Amino acid sequence: MNSFVISSLLPVVLLIAAGYLAGRRRWIGGNAVKDLSNLIFLLLAPALLFRAMSTVHVQELSLKPVAAYFIASGLLFAATMALRGFNRTAAVIALANTYSNTVMIGIVLVDLAYGDAGMVVLLTLISLHSLVLLTSATVVLELAVAREHAAGSGAPARSMGRTVLRALRNAIIHPVPLPIIAGLLFAQTGWTMPEVIDKPIQLLGQAFGPVALVMVGITLALTPIGRHWRGALAQALVKNLLHPLLVAAIGWLLGVRGIPLTVMVVAAALPIGANVFLFSQRYRTAEDLVTASVAVSTVLALGTLTLVMVCVRWLP
Repeated sequence: MNSFVISSLLPVVLLIAAGYLAGRRRWIGGNAVKDLSNLIFLLLAPALLFRAMSTVHVQELSLKPVAAYFIASGLLFAATMALRGFNRTAAVIALANTYSNTVMIGIVLVDLAYGDAGMVVLLTLISLHSLVLLTSATVVLELAVAREHAAGSGAPARSMGRTVLRALRNAIIHPVPLPIIAGLLFAQTGWTMPEVIDKPIQLLGQAFGPVALVMVGITLALTPIGRHWRGALAQALVKNLLHPLLVAAIGWLLGVRGIPLTVMVVAAALPIGANVFLFSQRYRTAEDLVTASVAVSTVLALGTLTLVMVCVRWLP
């Protein structure tokens, strides 16, 4: 196997395995998972994301790779809805097919594999990832709910404009895109962060990678798969293999090459993000299937990411 892939993936695998062991041994119980999640997303991730973007200038950003990612995701989302019908369950499954774990796994992996150049590309995607995909999914889900209400009880539909505005607000005022935008704005001022402030932010950001990956392992240890493993496996194969294949094809057609294309394909090959489970809970549909799919997709990614990262090196 390619030594570059091994050196990039092995630290990720070992940290997830350490978290899995901690979860199985009940060193960290289910009650602590929410607190650890808050620590990661409300403190460590914002520090890392802000500092990473605080020296990046707008002219260094390229939106064409991100456009390729979202076009491919949109096509896959629409195809899923067409196959399964316009309903809440189809919308949640479509989101699972397209929403990657770009933060907890993607940031560490891309930093190890592709360095600063890859991180700028990935963080550009992350700054829009939730905004575009979660807002779009919210609109589709709310339309599906309104359709069900209208068909069932004849009750008045919810205000679509208010729903869209609320979804946009929640996607922007969020601990992931907000520090990216703030860091990018700070970079445009030309100012330099004082050492006494920069050092604590740097230390917090450095803690993000290991803590986030250990948290992934703990979550896997505490997640039941049960009788949904076949459906979860199908979901995982679509997300981990079909999604990156589509991104590679669209990116190639748009003329995206090099590190930008590589990072977008690897980002698409990442396992299903945990936000999909939150949507399944909120809309009370396919909860067990989505929970199992997130777990199976993450475990399967240890193999499929290796395959994708080897294959993507063949792209000119």
